[in-house]
Amino acid sequence: MPRGFRVGRWEVTEPIADGGWGRVYEGRETPVDAAEPAGKSSEGSSGAESECRVALKFLPTAGLAPRQAERLAETVRREIDFGSRARHPRLMRLLDSVVLGDTGMPGLDGAVVLVMERAESSLQDLLDASDGSPLPEAERLVTEVCEGLAHLHRLGWVHGDLKPDNVLIMADGSVRLSDFGLTVELDGTRGTHGYIPPLGSPDFLPPERWRAPLDERGVQVRPSADVWALGVMIHQVFTGGASPFPGATFAARVSAVQEYAEGRAPFRPHVAVPEFWRALAADCLLPTHAERAAHTSESLLDRVRAAGHTDGHPTARQRTGRRTAALAAGTALALLGAGGTAWWQWGASGNDPRTSPEARLSVYNADAKCRARTDRHPMCSLGLAIDPATPYVLDNVVTTRVWHGDVLTVECGLERGIPVTDEAGIRSSRWYRVRLPATETEAEKSTATVQATAWLPEVRTRSKPLVPACATG
Repeated sequence: MPRGFRVGRWEVTEPIADGGWGRVYEGRETPVDAAEPAGKSSEGSSGAESECRVALKFLPTAGLAPRQAERLAETVRREIDFGSRARHPRLMRLLDSVVLGDTGMPGLDGAVVLVMERAESSLQDLLDASDGSPLPEAERLVTEVCEGLAHLHRLGWVHGDLKPDNVLIMADGSVRLSDFGLTVELDGTRGTHGYIPPLGSPDFLPPERWRAPLDERGVQVRPSADVWALGVMIHQVFTGGASPFPGATFAARVSAVQEYAEGRAPFRPHVAVPEFWRALAADCLLPTHAERAAHTSESLLDRVRAAGHTDGHPTARQRTGRRTAALAAGTALALLGAGGTAWWQWGASGNDPRTSPEARLSVYNADAKCRARTDRHPMCSLGLAIDPATPYVLDNVVTTRVWHGDVLTVECGLERGIPVTDEAGIRSSRWYRVRLPATETEAEKSTATVQATAWLPEVRTRSKPLVPACATG
């Protein structure tokens, strides 16, 4: 996006990062008598609430499959609906929403841009920079998260994706809960639950979520799910990011959660977690919804305040020193929602001496249920493209299918192919040329044509092989 690009009454100043559904840029408000804007703002936006610096979250719809477009539209609707109705010092403010018209860039026509407060970093950034010790002002940070969550629940909403990536740190060091793409209002009749898409971050999902039935409304979610996620974060801020459930991979940690929920393993918080916070985390992490329901976010906040565990305002140390490129990039991933995508750069010559001639990658399926299967069910197979420059549809895939966990040899990478967005909202235009599995290639030798290589979109792997750039033209 060029510097100076107009978005309603806002102007792009510099990129922050890209991933997920789109890209995030820093922006600023332009004078009211400036040139005609590229998009139309939502009704009722209040210019009085704008900040000097804002985050512009671009959500393009061009190139999305109908189901993906519907999911994006639902995510945008949730963010706008919640942002227009919930205001609190601990919740990230939605300042404006803009639908782009004729921009002169076809890929952006019809895109939605959400205008939000500009954060400096995220709780995840602080954990990533930690040496394993408790975070400075850990008690204040957790208290402010509790304040935001209690207000959100008091209004009758569930966040649905509470995690350190979605806890942003402002310039003054204060906390804001963010990313309301999965936030849902509780059922108006009973007010006990709502329904959201089957998405979320595995390390922060309660045990019952892994067994929750899925219907046309999505999966059921209740405030106790947010309380569980809060318990995980309490443990993390006092241990420099360590999960309360051990495991080197998220699959191992999920298994540890299930063992605990089934009574086969006790809850063992790290000794670094202070006694008061250990007890609070234990109540947040009770194994069933019924047990956690007694410990609402408001009651947890009352306990924190009664015990005097509030550090007051951010210190000068907390307010400064946050403008590093790494922190800014991490914050952008939170703004993008649904996580960011891996990225790399290849040299123009494509002959990096570190490149392995036999680089490999592991196939990744964004569908958690498919990742959990041990068989090769056809519904969980993934396609490899014939041409990465044309739409990734059925008539542009080879007959060979691959499954989560398959290991493929990579020949090269292409940075500018057709953009692809996976089921979890990860979007990328980068592709790998891979060799087909040997067993399939041998089988195809009996046919008139032999397809030895195909293309895997970057969103179908979490590996980062160092490979040369594919020759183009």
